Amino acid sequence: THSAASLYETFTPEQAKALRDRFEFVYTPKHGSWLNMAEIEINVLVGQCLDRRIDCLERMRKEVAAWQQRRNHLDAKINWQFTTQDARVKLRRLYPQIEAC
Repeated sequence: THSAASLYETFTPEQAKALRDRFEFVYTPKHGSWLNMAEIEINVLVGQCLDRRIDCLERMRKEVAAWQQRRNHLDAKINWQFTTQDARVKLRRLYPQIEAC
């Protein structure tokens, strides 16, 4: 599902409108590198902020917000080094094999 139009293809107009009103459609790229970077950032959050037991949900929210604010202030970046060539080596089983004649 990439747009509200797919809801209208599947459901009655009334059901589709009710669902459309509940959802916010957010563009995400077709390729997964953004997801890998999100996972890396979550791991950084866990290692730097959530590496202990926090017994109160509100305290956790405040600590995560403070961590996020500091991370944004530092303009922290992920050093993404996985190149196309690296992918071809690591994921070679997914690439088609072209046989020489």
